[in-house]
Parts: sequence; C-alpha cells; structure tokens
Amino acid sequence: MAFEIVFKKRFIKKLIKVQTYLEQEWGDKVARTFLLKVDRRIKMLKQYPYLGVSSEKVPGLRGLLITKHNILFYKVERNRIIILNLYDTRSGAEK
Repeated sequence: MAFEIVFKKRFIKKLIKVQTYLEQEWGDKVARTFLLKVDRRIKMLKQYPYLGVSSEKVPGLRGLLITKHNILFYKVERNRIIILNLYDTRSGAEK
C-alpha cells in the first residue's frame, strides 16, 4: 500500500524556522544536512509508517527522531501519513 504524505502548516513553519536558524548560526552546509536528514526520515516513513514511537499521552500520535535536538511528530490515517510538527527537544529552545 502506498502512503501519501501530507504536511501541516505548523510543520512547514517550524522546518523553515530551524533551517533559517541553522544557516545563520552554523552555515549552509549544516542546514542542508539537516534538510537531507528530514527528507530521508520522511522517505523511510513512506515505507514503514509505524516506524516512529507511539505517544503515551496522545492516541495515534507518533514521534520520529531526526537529530538529537529534533523530533518529527506525525499520525497515520488510512493511507496517509500526516506530518504535524517538528519539535526542538532542548529545554528553553525558541526554535
């Protein structure tokens, strides 16, 4: 079964925010590497939609580690993978 990927606006905004931060603080190469990691994880989800860890607090929500500082949150509905948010795991982070 082929899964369709759906991106929510919140995820897109967070992704742009993290990319901008990485470019400004660490340079283009680091920002591109981060985007490649996100892309690879999403491609993995298309093949293995239940790869992420189930949330104990929110039914149906799953989390997939992108880097040690970022988790991608998503849910699977029928043949769709809905990418909801990108969360920064550092405490006090404003990204």
